[in-house]
Amino acid sequence: MKAFKLVFDFARNYTKALTITVISMIALVGVKLLIPWVIKSLIAAVTKQPIDADTMTYITGLTILTGFALVAKGVLQFLRSYMAHIAGWGVVADMRKHIYQHVQRLSLRFYEDKQTGQMMSRIVNDTDLFEMLIAHAVPDIVVNLLTFVGVGAMLMLMNWQLGLLSLIPVPFVVLVMRGYAKKVRPAFRRRQVELGELNAALNDNISGIREIKAFTREDAEAQRISYGIDNYRRSLLYALKMMAIFQPLVDFTSSLGMLVVIYFGGMLVNDGTLAVADLVAFFLYLEMLYQPIRGLSDSWERVQESLAAGDRVDELLSESPDIEERPDAIRLTARARGAITFNDVSFCYSQGDMVLENINLEIDAGQMIALVGPTGVGKSTLVSLIPRFYDPVSGTVRLDGVDTRELDVESLRQQISIVLQDVFLFHGTVRENIQFGNPAASEADIIRAAQTANADQFIRELPHGYDTMIGERGVKLSGGQKQRLSIARAVLKDAPILILDEATSSVDTETEILIQEALERLMAGKTTIIIAHRLSTVRNADKIIVLENTHIAEMGTHQELVSRRGLYNRLYTAQRRLQNLSA
Repeated sequence: MKAFKLVFDFARNYTKALTITVISMIALVGVKLLIPWVIKSLIAAVTKQPIDADTMTYITGLTILTGFALVAKGVLQFLRSYMAHIAGWGVVADMRKHIYQHVQRLSLRFYEDKQTGQMMSRIVNDTDLFEMLIAHAVPDIVVNLLTFVGVGAMLMLMNWQLGLLSLIPVPFVVLVMRGYAKKVRPAFRRRQVELGELNAALNDNISGIREIKAFTREDAEAQRISYGIDNYRRSLLYALKMMAIFQPLVDFTSSLGMLVVIYFGGMLVNDGTLAVADLVAFFLYLEMLYQPIRGLSDSWERVQESLAAGDRVDELLSESPDIEERPDAIRLTARARGAITFNDVSFCYSQGDMVLENINLEIDAGQMIALVGPTGVGKSTLVSLIPRFYDPVSGTVRLDGVDTRELDVESLRQQISIVLQDVFLFHGTVRENIQFGNPAASEADIIRAAQTANADQFIRELPHGYDTMIGERGVKLSGGQKQRLSIARAVLKDAPILILDEATSSVDTETEILIQEALERLMAGKTTIIIAHRLSTVRNADKIIVLENTHIAEMGTHQELVSRRGLYNRLYTAQRRLQNLSA
């Protein structure tokens, strides 16, 4: 039961709340057992004739005792419920933090075929059910078991023969519950899967609402979401059908005990071996005996639902990162020089063909290197090996002569700034997005970074300047504005290594000039690796690397490569022709 262990490992942090819950539950069972005894004693007292002053004093004492019991019952119910919720929601919060920290450690390879909505469903929806397990299902099971044992003992004390007869249906109830567990847990697991699929589809569609409108796909996407909603409804109804079949079976089998007591209890009263007061108390206790059995069925449903969610969470937590950090990893405390070396590096994605093969490349500290070549030859993959987003399948990548696999990952990535073509901005203010590169930066540093990135002017023209909310993924900004904020973020980080991946490929000429000026200021004194399709932007690179068919096809300066009349010359000539045609 890995899911149980997973949940209760976190529950140890709430031992105090759970202890109070358990004590309250035990005391609550004692109070419940007291009430039928009071009624039995009352019936026995009033059936005696005549009713004298001593009898009335006794009845008054029973009344006061019952009043105290009812007050205690209310207090105990509060403690049992509230303390259980403190523990339950505490476990949920801790679990969510743990899962999020775990998924952050997973390698990018893990995310290649995962949907955001599915991940969110496991972190939020599945963990929600752990509160039900801690605060409801398990406490209810404990209360019901204690009640069953306590009531069973009271029945045996009153009449052990009739007590044993009343327990006849119990084995049948247990068999029904075992059969139910085999059916309902997979049903609830399927329901959670369908809920995750629905969340994933909704997340994709809300994020891509512009594309849906642009391609007039509203009806088709509405139909797809409707299909997901129907799938979730069907899986939920199937799980509920299993519950609906199970509940009447439990009620029926537990009610058989009532028939036994009616028949044999009546016989014992008729024979004079059982008092009427005892028979009445027996019926009251009998209802208390089978009530926990019915309660166990409800609690068992919740347990199965929670365990189904626990299986999905455990499956996620069982994923191990491809990028493993050595226990004795070297933490970089000083600023790196920025020399990078690739030695016989080969790489392929999971279940795919080789993307890079036997790459040998030396980049001196402070050099500007350009990676060019046809689409899909592995340019972005090559630079992704430097910050260890992936590890090569063979060969080594070295920073200042040290294998990056020997370095502490966090300190390694602190040495690298990345500006991508597809800029990701967070929902928040302009200031918060720039400061993402260096949370400790001062206001003056943020403004200087924006000025360096040619972004300060347009920021000040926004409705609230640096405090303007830019919307999810920067939806309120143009492509060029988002790109300049990304550059400002990199400026603020001020890392010795800079990676520019198609940073100017999707903007107009005027904006490209502004961005290029910003990039030139950003690149000063840094080891820079540029990926570009526009070869005119890399003419000044110290070294141009041409990739083709998983290998380095050519290497040299712009003039050297043009004079060789190889792949680079063909690409450069083709782009010049296109520029002349569009001019």
